[in-house]
Amino acid sequence: MDEQYGRPGPPWRRWVERTGRSPAWRSALIVAVVAQVGSGWAERAQTGRVSLDWFGRLLLLLGPALLVVRHRHPVAVVYGVAAVNLVYIGAGYPYGPVFVSLAVACFAAVVAGLRRAAWGAVGLLWAGHLLIGHWLYRWLPPAGDGPAPWAQELGITAWVLAMLALAEVVRARREQWARERAERTAAERRRVGEERLRIARELHDVLAHSISVINVQAGVGLALLDTDPEQARTALTTIKAASKEALGEVRQVLDTLRAPGDAPRTPAPGLGRLPELVEQAAAAGLGVDVTVEGPPQPLAPGMDLAAFRIVQEALTNVVRHSGSRTARVRVGWRPGVLELRVDDDGPPTGDPAGGSRNGLIGMRERASALGGAIEAGPRPDGGFGVVARLPLKAVSNREGP
Repeated sequence: MDEQYGRPGPPWRRWVERTGRSPAWRSALIVAVVAQVGSGWAERAQTGRVSLDWFGRLLLLLGPALLVVRHRHPVAVVYGVAAVNLVYIGAGYPYGPVFVSLAVACFAAVVAGLRRAAWGAVGLLWAGHLLIGHWLYRWLPPAGDGPAPWAQELGITAWVLAMLALAEVVRARREQWARERAERTAAERRRVGEERLRIARELHDVLAHSISVINVQAGVGLALLDTDPEQARTALTTIKAASKEALGEVRQVLDTLRAPGDAPRTPAPGLGRLPELVEQAAAAGLGVDVTVEGPPQPLAPGMDLAAFRIVQEALTNVVRHSGSRTARVRVGWRPGVLELRVDDDGPPTGDPAGGSRNGLIGMRERASALGGAIEAGPRPDGGFGVVARLPLKAVSNREGP
């Protein structure tokens, strides 16, 4: 069947795609042809051995036939092929490519991690050959045969050791390739997971802040709709501006998802937009006092965004969970450290407002990604405080929040 027209290809092609190796019957057929043709040539060269008859030809076919199931039953196959080779040698047939089937069976066993079975089968054949060549030859064909020369034994031993060594090398390489594939797969999964987490943090920060502002202004608008229409109009205007800002930032995140290799259409938020953040908080009824200590320093885009999001989330938590209507933001430029502090005077409202602590978790993840840390909790004199310390040197070669 032709796959280019949507029809499935031959079964052996699907096997190759699924397992990464060719079907066993193909190599077994090649070994069978080599054994039959090569043994015919060996018969003409080794005139002192027994001529190949139907039984010899059958043995030359039986070894390759066992190779068809070597991937499913490697131990049984390698010992079965060794036994067939011993019968062939004991029957006095000419030496030749009959041993190729054993080499293939041992190779498959070693690659499958069953080196003990491969060495055992080879040891069985080697011991059986010594026994036949130096003792049992008196009672086995061909008639009048003498003991096998020791040089031949050494050559066979060297061939066997080389075959097993090659199989070990291939097995080690395959294991290394498998480890490398697993490491690449795990790294890709980690990268995808980290990217999903980054996007989730970004969306949470954008939506939590904007929706908190919208929620507060919607309540103000509903309360003043009849008594103070002008103030209600102002609240609705704030809702429109906050929703437009949220939509713009969400669109920026989604654009990054659709085309991660392209530059964003608008610059990412940073500490330079703190005045806008203060205005949005004021629209939500929260007065924010910003203090900057020390000379500002240029920040990498990823760190600038993380610093902005940390302040934004901290102020959002004040709006949602604190009874205080004022907050203080302090941006401290220390030697090698950017310190961000957001405090309010409380008390907590006791209303979770749908909070799930994801904001604090997201802040800690952003700071940790940059080598920094977050401290958050109730202050001794009341209220709640968030302190973030981000090492400036650590971000020189690191990007992203």
